[in-house]
Amino acid sequence: MAHRFLSSANRFSARFAFIFTVSLSCTYLCYSIIFCRGTIMTNQGYEGKRCPPSKNAGGKKLLGKLDNCASLEVRSALDESAAQRGSNDLRDQSKAPGSFGGHWTEAKLRNMSVAQKYGNKKLPNALIVGVKKGGTRAVLEFIRIHPDVRALGTEPHFFDRNYDRGLDWYRGLMPRTLDSQITLEKTPSYFVTREAPRRIAGMSPETKLIVVVRNPVTRAISDYTQTLSKKPDIPTFEELAFKNRSLGLVDTSWNAIRIGMYILHLENWLQYFRLSQMHFVSGERLITDPAGEMGRVQDFLGLKRIITDKHFYFNRTKGFPCLKKPESSSQPRCLGKSKGRTHVQIDQEVIEQLVEFYRPFNIKFYETVGQDFKWD
Repeated sequence: MAHRFLSSANRFSARFAFIFTVSLSCTYLCYSIIFCRGTIMTNQGYEGKRCPPSKNAGGKKLLGKLDNCASLEVRSALDESAAQRGSNDLRDQSKAPGSFGGHWTEAKLRNMSVAQKYGNKKLPNALIVGVKKGGTRAVLEFIRIHPDVRALGTEPHFFDRNYDRGLDWYRGLMPRTLDSQITLEKTPSYFVTREAPRRIAGMSPETKLIVVVRNPVTRAISDYTQTLSKKPDIPTFEELAFKNRSLGLVDTSWNAIRIGMYILHLENWLQYFRLSQMHFVSGERLITDPAGEMGRVQDFLGLKRIITDKHFYFNRTKGFPCLKKPESSSQPRCLGKSKGRTHVQIDQEVIEQLVEFYRPFNIKFYETVGQDFKWD
């Protein structure tokens, strides 16, 4: 009896061992299949990430020539370098040992050409800060033909209206520039904005500032003429310019008058910038001698004098100089229809009263900047 019981137990144990072994084998096989499939899928996913479409069309063409495509790590590093660090950082990386190793030196050097061709977005080195109706658009258009200058065509109004958007937003507006180029923007309202000097100095205390000034009486009439073209129902120039004309009381709260009190605004700027960081362009000489004025602007910016007499001709219809026809265009480059408007006729007695009003402000301005603009 005991023998039968032991024999039955042995058969049960053998069957259990067999079933357990088969189950374990099946389980191992399933896990092996799943593991291998996951590895394959992971590798496929990694391959898919190795060569993502470049955000930069020009960069895509150049990077597409790399043998067998760069790895994800290298591609990400190259894209980041091209957009943010520029060619100098890449040169340093190519010399120093790192995770890329010498194998990727050629790829990094190729990316240097991307940075050199397209450049990086940088905060401005120089600003045209004023003044309205002084000739700032002309200076901007003239200096933009210099190969070492890249300028924003529109007025961003960052330091007066959009400062809360932050410097990253401001930088994003700028054109791409190479290390050898100057980034420039123009917003003439900066000169009369009290917070602008402090904010610009906060960005960079070494920023170069260009101020285009003009006879304040002529400037005020030009300012009024522009406003009148948009709002035909505004009061007359005389009504806006004077609190009491018979007593000669000028209304300095009117912006068209206040802008021309240059010395008051300049004193605010000199709290944050040295006078040597500011260059004053004569709006009158910009018309009579554009090459001479632009020569001095180029000197101030540390540029070679490339813009010369050969670039200008005088447009008698508009009454100011224009750029001669570029090789890439069939038309000369002149400022738009909004420039060169015929000024509103103002009574000579009114003009003389304003000349007397501005005289002490002008004299102090001349003495401060060391330049006589001969507005009297």
